[in-house]
Amino acid sequence: MDAQLTAFLGVAAVMVALPGADFTVVVRNALASRSAGVATALGVAGGLLVHTALAVAGLAAVLVAVPVLFRTVQLLGGAYVLYLGISALRAARRRPGQSGAAEAAAGQDGGAHATNGTRRALRQGFLTNALNPKAPVLFLSLLPQFVPSGAAPLPRTLLLAAIVVLLALIWFPAVALLVDRLGQWLRRPRTARAIEGGSGAALTVLGAVLVTGTLLH
Repeated sequence: MDAQLTAFLGVAAVMVALPGADFTVVVRNALASRSAGVATALGVAGGLLVHTALAVAGLAAVLVAVPVLFRTVQLLGGAYVLYLGISALRAARRRPGQSGAAEAAAGQDGGAHATNGTRRALRQGFLTNALNPKAPVLFLSLLPQFVPSGAAPLPRTLLLAAIVVLLALIWFPAVALLVDRLGQWLRRPRTARAIEGGSGAALTVLGAVLVTGTLLH
């Protein structure tokens, strides 16, 4: 493995593991059930796949070059994160002794409910990441830095993009499984409600900052 690839692996690992909306949504849904958490994690990886594919194809440059289009994506992303945050806060306040996550786990015991919950979790993970307005700029600026001089850009960029997606496929399901492993403690009514309320507050603040920042820019 060459030095640039080793450096990129470290940078990409930090980038994927940094807590943010993706991490929060995975933890919140993993509290509902293992399948919901893993589905959310796979959705996040799917969103990353979209961003890396756009960067490889050069379409991300178009998104960045057209201010109206970029601002629209920013608003959509911020609004969706805000929606998730408000939904989590409402779920946490629904019952004094039971969290929305605990209710979701109970509601997903049946086969049809489990399937619907898994699909919803997969969609949430995908949209949370795919609508992240900073990702196109990040990948467009990051990937070219690790293409050696004189190397063919396309194969190298494809390799870098694959590394990012692979890291996401390892990290986020691992987070979901860890949360599920600690589920007996994390799903206690007070603990789960506090976690869901905290994640809802974090998502709400993040969404509000994204939307406000876009409107004031």
